[in-house]
Amino acid sequence: MSKNLVIVESPAKAKTIQKFLGDDFWVESSYGHVSDLPKKGMGIDIDNNFKPEYQISPEKIEVVSRLKKKAKTAQTVWLASDEDREGEAIAWHLFNELGLKKENTKRIVFNEITKTAIQKAVQNPREIDTDLVDAQQARRILDRIVGFEVSPVLWRKVRTGLSAGRVQSVAVRLIVEREREILAFQPQSSFKVVADFATQSGELISGVLEEKLSDKKEALAFLENQKSAQYKVLETVKKPSKRSPSAPFTTSTLQQEASSKLGYSVTRTMQMAQKLYEAGHITYMRTDSVNLSAEAIASAVSTIGQKYGENYVAVRKFKNKNQGAQEAHEAIRPTDFSKTDVPDAGLSSLYKLIWKRAISSQMSDATLEKTQIKIQNNKDKHLFVSAGEVIVFDGFLRAIQEGSKIQAEGILPDVKSGETVFSSAITATQQFTKAPARYSEAALVKQLEELGIGRPSTYAPTISTIQKRQYVEMGDSEGEPRTLQILSLLDGEIKENTTTENTGANKRKLIPTDVGIVVNDFLTENFKTFMDYGFTAKVESDFDQIASGKYRWTQMLEEFYKPFHTNVEFVSQNANRASGERLLGVHPETGKNIYARIGRFGPMIQIGETEDELKPLFASLQKHQNIGTITLGEALDLFKLPKIVGDYKGEEVLVNVGRFGPYVKYQEAFVSIPRDEDPLDISLERAIELIEEKKRADAPIAYYKGLEVTKGSGRFGDYIKWNNLFINVNKKYDFSNLSQADVEELIELKLVKEKEKLVHDFSKEGIRVEKARWGRHHILQGKIKIEIGKEVDAKSLTVEDCIQLIEKSKPKKAVAKKAVKKKSTTAKTTVKKTVKKK
Repeated sequence: MSKNLVIVESPAKAKTIQKFLGDDFWVESSYGHVSDLPKKGMGIDIDNNFKPEYQISPEKIEVVSRLKKKAKTAQTVWLASDEDREGEAIAWHLFNELGLKKENTKRIVFNEITKTAIQKAVQNPREIDTDLVDAQQARRILDRIVGFEVSPVLWRKVRTGLSAGRVQSVAVRLIVEREREILAFQPQSSFKVVADFATQSGELISGVLEEKLSDKKEALAFLENQKSAQYKVLETVKKPSKRSPSAPFTTSTLQQEASSKLGYSVTRTMQMAQKLYEAGHITYMRTDSVNLSAEAIASAVSTIGQKYGENYVAVRKFKNKNQGAQEAHEAIRPTDFSKTDVPDAGLSSLYKLIWKRAISSQMSDATLEKTQIKIQNNKDKHLFVSAGEVIVFDGFLRAIQEGSKIQAEGILPDVKSGETVFSSAITATQQFTKAPARYSEAALVKQLEELGIGRPSTYAPTISTIQKRQYVEMGDSEGEPRTLQILSLLDGEIKENTTTENTGANKRKLIPTDVGIVVNDFLTENFKTFMDYGFTAKVESDFDQIASGKYRWTQMLEEFYKPFHTNVEFVSQNANRASGERLLGVHPETGKNIYARIGRFGPMIQIGETEDELKPLFASLQKHQNIGTITLGEALDLFKLPKIVGDYKGEEVLVNVGRFGPYVKYQEAFVSIPRDEDPLDISLERAIELIEEKKRADAPIAYYKGLEVTKGSGRFGDYIKWNNLFINVNKKYDFSNLSQADVEELIELKLVKEKEKLVHDFSKEGIRVEKARWGRHHILQGKIKIEIGKEVDAKSLTVEDCIQLIEKSKPKKAVAKKAVKKKSTTAKTTVKKTVKKK
């Protein structure tokens, strides 16, 4: 039995650390937090100084039991969770739940998983920092109170199942406000003028007119005036310039750069960074510090000198923007600067990004020479400006752009003041001002950080939460074509042409849903302080003060809770219901009002009033529509579905819109209508085409062991289906021409994988236990799938264990309630008047 028990959060981290400590140490994982507030109920005694009622998470009971046994036999227990507030709280909970003793329990911290760092940590243990624990506890309790008190108000006033959160609601507000800026934006037109000049020796210069021209009339007048103009170089100015490297990555800047350069989502970046950290390749990835340790700087300087030369070295120290940046005391950097890549190909791109940013931060400035040539005509004295720059010394750019050629762009001809140049062409191109861009995930992180909202550990979960709650969705928009006018002066003649540009196109941007907009408007109207950016940032600052021991956590919560709770009670009793209701007009035949609003199942159109004797008619909006912009005509079209488009082979063909989008129904088959086609425009001929395409796609392409093999394409790519088994087809195969041999190979490889994946097959009960991703397992029975965590030993599960877990997962049947007469609410006392037809 080992003398020392080391407890960390994750198995991957435990595995790496075990290699460094030897046989005297036993490294175990807690799999994150072992205790938390209960899932049901608030779990906080507000009247008793906000005392939290912690309990061991049900899925962690076995973990705690195992760690308790091992802790009893160990001479020393080392709590080695992460060096931040969450990590400190994990250590504190472990100390309490395992019943550890102060005399033989030590807290160790490190911000990189290397042999040197681990051994140094063991030599320098400390006690649990209760200030950090209090800061985490204050955040957890405050966020629980907010969710527990505001969410029920949303259920009553907007729709059941909604939730609010201190940071998530403010993040949604940013996205909604940006969307409204875009909708309100009115583009302004102007003309940009570019002239091509030639020197007497034939060298070319391109110059841009200093000012933009306001309209076509002014642009034509300007070009007319240039027909007989002569041009001279007014001046040539050369200035030395420099570019300096950026600071090493913090969590937010890593997320932004990985999004910009690699196209990674915030969540993917953090998952990959976690793996790099746990494998010992980089330092801790949740940090808002830009500092590098003296040892790290020395290592970087040594690598720069050896790799690029001593003239590339420039030691720098960067200043933290956030004064409270103390959670992890260094920026994100490689643990070994001499290592320019990692063996894992999937993590290589992110590692290289981190390496380049960190190494370049200790390198020399790049020096440049900037040249500006001003050219003037002899008539109206307008100036054309040509600018260029040349890299004199590449400095840090050598590391940043390694692997790609550094371009010496913008070399301009050597001309002198007073020299005559000749105009070969002048072009005035219409351009429009651009609307504000929608937020990408990384841009939202940047905005949250600039406003002081959230911290490194909260950015990714916040963005994930607002999408899971369906307040925001990640979307693409194709944009719309716009015509641009082009006026050209060539060989003394003005010509007019047009071109088109695509405006408003977006890829992977955050777009608020109708529900998100309605919830945001309700919260912003009724919880002004809670939704204020400055107030949310102040709360974050308060947590920092608690972490540094300058503010008592119970006092902070008390000062927050009193006005907040009063606000909740007032809104609950006095606020009107919110549905985002918008009156579109009246039905052309019945004269009934038509509304767009949020209903129980999402955005919808309603014809008539709820108080009418005849029940109103309802229709759900299509995915590309929203209640804020849908027109009366588009709303009326929704009631044309479902529609029968005709008969095919004696069977009815129907077009409709369902939960997963528009479709054609024929016999028992449902055939999806392509995204770019309007279901209202689907003719019988087009419906038959789609039906036949579906039949061809579903027809067997081969047989294996007497059973059909079909193929298709889904959200995860191309696949074949055999015996209810879906098998992905990778790019090694020609999907359009799969041979019998290809099919057999794919099926047999899949069967081998399925066999390796199977842990238990309780065939009598129809239950299987299979391996899943990330060390987890699934219990499967028919359509039921239950995920079990890494902390559960799947091999030891009995059929009785599986049955018990399946039963627990099933929703409880609701108890029938006696019918109660509905009371009329104040919101219903006013009957809407029908809008008169014009």
